[in-house]
Order: sequence, then C-alpha cells, then structure tokens
Amino acid sequence: MALRKANAYSHRHVVPFTRVSKKKSKAYIKVVPPQNIVKFSMGRSDLFNQGKLPHQLTMLAEQKVQIRHNALESCRQYLNKVFDVDLAGIYLLKVIPYPHHIQRENKMLTGAGADRMQTGMQLSFGKSVGKAAIVKPGDRIFFVAVQNEKAVEVVRNAFQEIKSKLPGKKKVAYEKVEKIYE
Repeated sequence: MALRKANAYSHRHVVPFTRVSKKKSKAYIKVVPPQNIVKFSMGRSDLFNQGKLPHQLTMLAEQKVQIRHNALESCRQYLNKVFDVDLAGIYLLKVIPYPHHIQRENKMLTGAGADRMQTGMQLSFGKSVGKAAIVKPGDRIFFVAVQNEKAVEVVRNAFQEIKSKLPGKKKVAYEKVEKIYE
C-alpha cells in the first residue's frame, strides 16, 4: 500500500493519545512502527572535536510542521552520498530531530462493493502508519560542519536540493567558528 501525501499530516495539529504506555489500559497505540532513520550522525566527528571543521551550516525550520521519518531518511541518504563524493569524507553531518510522534490513519475502502465492508467513523482511532518529528520555528533539522569555503558551496547546493523533500519553509544558517589557541 502506498503512503499518503505528506501534506495530509505535515501542517495539521498534533493529535492526542499517541502514546505507548506500559499499562495496557492506557496504551492507545498497540504497535509502534520501526524507525526508518538508520544513522543520526555521519562523517568525521573526531575532526569536528579537534576543531578542524570550522565552517558550520544548519538547516532551520521557519514553520511548525511534522516531518515524516521517511523524508528525513531520504534527505540524509542524499546528503551523505553527495558529501562522500564531493567532500572526500571530510565533513560531519547530523540529523537533529528524532521522529517520536506516531501517525495513524483510519483506512477507508473505496470502489464497487466496498460499502458493505466499512465501519465508517465507528471505532475510528486508526492504525499506526508511520512516525514524524515535530519541529517548531527555529528548530534545527540538519547540521553540517566542513573544512573550507569551497565545501560550504557544496553544502548550500545540497541543502537547496533537499528543500523540496521536506514540508514547510526552511532557511540555512552559516557560522564560522574561529579556533581558540590556549
């Protein structure tokens, strides 16, 4: 079965009762979908900790939206592939939001003969279909640290490519961290 369009979820208000509880009577969600994001941090964290990656770019959300975990994973894979080729592995990429919000759907049958199989809105809580990260204005989505000015342009172009895969408005913040000598 295909996924619904992301705009069916992205700008909606967060729905309540999407928690998993140890007590069976309070557990509204019975099955938690598996996490699609494989890794949240890629690249050379050792170089970042040594201060050798001074150019830092961050993608920030400008609207309150829900970003599905498959959209975050798709962007992560694209960014990682571009950076491995163009930056020769000298970068640090982090996916900041953690998809914890469980999305659900009351599946309805359509077509000829489907009218006898539906229950309509009776017991319409819905089944879990995926996870999403809830981001607010100013929250970080992706963080990238690179070595030089040429790499900054590569990151800006890659961020421009993935903007269409994510809901809402986004902006890119740039910061150069000066090395502190002791």
